[in-house]
Amino acid sequence: MTEEAIIFVVIGSVAAMLILGGMVIGAAMIIRPRVLLRQRMNQIGVIGDGGGGTTERADGRRQRRIQEKVKQLEHRGAKKSPLDVTRSDIMQAGLDVSVATYFVISTGVGVLGAFAYLLTGLQPLGAIAALLIGGLLVPKLVLKSMAKSRQAKFTASFADAIDLIVRGIRSGLPINECFNIVAREYDPPLGEEFRLLVEGQNLGMTLDDLMARGIERLPTAEYKFFAIVTQIQRQTGGNLADTLSNLSTVLRERKKMRDKAQAMASEAKASAMIIGSLPFAVAGLLSVVNPEYLMLLFTETTGNILLAIGAFWMTLGSLVMRKMIHFKV
Repeated sequence: MTEEAIIFVVIGSVAAMLILGGMVIGAAMIIRPRVLLRQRMNQIGVIGDGGGGTTERADGRRQRRIQEKVKQLEHRGAKKSPLDVTRSDIMQAGLDVSVATYFVISTGVGVLGAFAYLLTGLQPLGAIAALLIGGLLVPKLVLKSMAKSRQAKFTASFADAIDLIVRGIRSGLPINECFNIVAREYDPPLGEEFRLLVEGQNLGMTLDDLMARGIERLPTAEYKFFAIVTQIQRQTGGNLADTLSNLSTVLRERKKMRDKAQAMASEAKASAMIIGSLPFAVAGLLSVVNPEYLMLLFTETTGNILLAIGAFWMTLGSLVMRKMIHFKV
């Protein structure tokens, strides 16, 4: 077997490993325990235990309504084309740019990455990987990071905002005015979302549609709980203040549990950071002690292949460790 055939076989094996690893990680990210939503709705108090025949029938009707709302949310998120997914990612990141502008910027980043790779003098075949990573992966990761930061900022003060709504309802204010108070008192994205709710209702839009759009912008579990509780209470009646008060308590307890899980996983995170930085630290020391020994990985074709395989397994191992130490609460 010639050297070119060996190279193609190794590249094909690396590509197959990348595809397999992507499928495994994608499957792990898609499969979510949906039963958690019903458990938390039970804690909120929307689903009760029932104390009699009439109460049980009312609870059954309310539970069916909740299940319908959950199915609507899942159905709304399932029917999305790749273009809609990109548009949704831009919306969640809080950016006011079009999809066409995003693709232009992504193409520019990919071209710059490939050009920078070619300037290093390495194998030209790697420029294709640099183009794909810079054009597809890097902009996607930036959007995900911005969306995660925005959602964390929204969730940080959401329980306090619900308490403000509860106090307003108990003092006799209509819920729309309570939303308006939250919109004035809190900074974006929390205040902005409630401002959009108020403006949409003033324009004649229904609260269901407004909250569905809000969930598309901020698909957090806390916002989904709030949307379902508010919509069910408007349809079935009952004491909205008490229900929202229970929701606020659940959100605070959820935050405490999340902080506790992060504190318990801090040692594992430190270990993962140390293990992940060891190859780079060793490579830096070798570049100082014996540069010729290390440069074979960059100047020889076999060394480039070994670097690609090592980078793949390091990335896969880092993602697995990240999945193990990040708990979904």
